[in-house]
Amino acid sequence: MHKAMLLVMDGLGDRPIKDLGWLTPLEAARTPNLDTLATRGVCGVMNAIGLGLRPGSDTSHLAILGYDIDQYYTGRGTIEVAGLGMELEEGDVAFRGNLGTVDENLVVTDRRAGRISDTGPFVQELNGLHYQGITMLAQPGTGHRVGVILRGPGLSSLISDNDPHEVGVKVHAALPLEDSKKAAFTAHVLNHFLTEAHRLLKNNPLNVERLKQGKPAANYLLARGAGYYKKIEPFEKRYGLRACAIAGGGLYKGLGAFTGMDVFKVSGATGLPDTDIAAKFKAALHALQGTYDFAFVHVKATDTYGEDGDYRGKLAFIERIDAAAGLLLDAPFLLAVTADHSTPCALKRHSGDPVPLMMIGEGLVRTDHITTFGERSCARGGLGRLTGLQVMPEIINLLGLSRLIGD
Repeated sequence: MHKAMLLVMDGLGDRPIKDLGWLTPLEAARTPNLDTLATRGVCGVMNAIGLGLRPGSDTSHLAILGYDIDQYYTGRGTIEVAGLGMELEEGDVAFRGNLGTVDENLVVTDRRAGRISDTGPFVQELNGLHYQGITMLAQPGTGHRVGVILRGPGLSSLISDNDPHEVGVKVHAALPLEDSKKAAFTAHVLNHFLTEAHRLLKNNPLNVERLKQGKPAANYLLARGAGYYKKIEPFEKRYGLRACAIAGGGLYKGLGAFTGMDVFKVSGATGLPDTDIAAKFKAALHALQGTYDFAFVHVKATDTYGEDGDYRGKLAFIERIDAAAGLLLDAPFLLAVTADHSTPCALKRHSGDPVPLMMIGEGLVRTDHITTFGERSCARGGLGRLTGLQVMPEIINLLGLSRLIGD
C-alpha cells in the first residue's frame, strides 16, 4: 500500500531536566504506545533545516515536507493567513499577528494578552481599514493569533516586524529592509494601521471589561513575518500522492493549503492543550482508508508547554498523545513520527537540538534495536541523523516510489 501518515509533534524535543532525574519530558513520560511503535520501526534523529540551526515552525515544516526554504519560503505571514482560509491575491503582503498587551508607553507587558482564547470580537472592527489606497484585512486565528493582509498597489514584504518578540520592550516601528519606495511605503502604511488598530482596540468595550476583571487588555496588534504571495509546486504533483492536512493551528493548516493539500476541519482540533488528539488520528485513518495517499497530522501543545517552561505540563501532554497513539498501532500504512524542532523548557524557545524520528511499516522498514521513543534512544537508531529535506525522500523510498537515478 503506497500510503503514509506523517505525525509532527510540535516542539517535542527537549533537554534533560534535574527535577525529572536528568531526563527530558519525553524520556520521563510513560509512553507504551510510542515505545511499541519504536520497537516495530527504524529510528533516528533529525535537524529540520540543518545541524545546529534554530528553525521556526514554518521553515522546519516546509523542509520536512520536502520544500527547500531557500527556494520556497516567502515569509510566515503568507502561510499563516492561508491556513485561516483568507484568499490571497497577486501583490498581497501578509503577516501573522498576535493581540498583545502594551502599557501607556507602548511597552509590551504580555505578547499574548493573557493567552486570550478568541480574537474575533476584537479584530472585526480592524478588518477593512483603508489608507492611501491600501486595505487591511484582518481575521481571527487560533487563540491570541490574527491573520493580516495588506492589499493594494506598490507593496513590498521587505519590512521589519513591529513585534519586539519579548516583554518589557517598546513596540518597534516597522522599517523598510531595503532602499526602495515600495518597502518604505509599506512600512509607513503598516505603521499607520497599527496606530489606528491600537486606538480602536484600547477603546473596545471588551477590553474595558477585561481590565475591570483584572485581565490584560488585548490592546495592540503585534505583526511579524511579512510574506508575499507566491504559488508553489503542489505536494501531489511533487510526489504523486493525494494529500490531506489535519491540524488545529492556523499556521499548520496554512502549510497544508500552501502546499496544495486538502485541509480537513476536525471537530475538537483546536491547536490548544485541550485539542482532541484522538479525533485527529481517527480523521487521518479514515482519509487513508479512502482516497488519500498521504496524511500530514500536526499536534501543537508540546511546543506551547515548552515555551511556557512547563515541563510537567509537557510531560502530561506527551502522555495524552501516547494514549491516542494506540489508534495507530495496527495502521496498515507507513507511519513517520517526529517533531519540527526542540523547544527546551529551560530555554522557553526553539533550539537547534535534533528531534527524535521513527518510521514504522511492516515489511517496509528494516527494524533496528531501539525499544523506546526518546531523544537519546533514537539517536542510536538505524536512520542515523537526517535533515528535514531528507525525510520525504526516505518516505518515498520506503513506499517503493523512488525514481531510479542512473541506468
